[in-house]
Amino acid sequence: MRISILLAAAVLVAPASAVVAQDAKGVSAAFGNTVKSTYPDGRHQHLWFKDGGVWDGIGRRGKPSSGTWTVKGEKVCMKQMKPFKAPMTFCTDFPSDGSLGANWTSKDMTGQKVEFQLIKGIRRP
Repeated sequence: MRISILLAAAVLVAPASAVVAQDAKGVSAAFGNTVKSTYPDGRHQHLWFKDGGVWDGIGRRGKPSSGTWTVKGEKVCMKQMKPFKAPMTFCTDFPSDGSLGANWTSKDMTGQKVEFQLIKGIRRP
């Protein structure tokens, strides 16, 4: 599955590192909530961040994925572990206030513009 993972943004490709469950730019506000990504073609991706540095998701094609997240400086970095271990880590900004209902724009790993929204609760497609 193509990793057009959430927070797709000003992409920094970096080596994976130990998972650090810390808050950066309000990422803890996503715990127990849903980050919904909307692509220009109208398809959606859903991600669920968890305390302890792990995430689960459902991609635009409806396929499940999961992995780990860390904080590097001011960025939230994600590494996919399933359905296959991705060879890179993807880092992006996250809304600084981390409030529910926050909307922001970023880019995925291919540079495609993506709209994001932090939605209250676990919302499965």
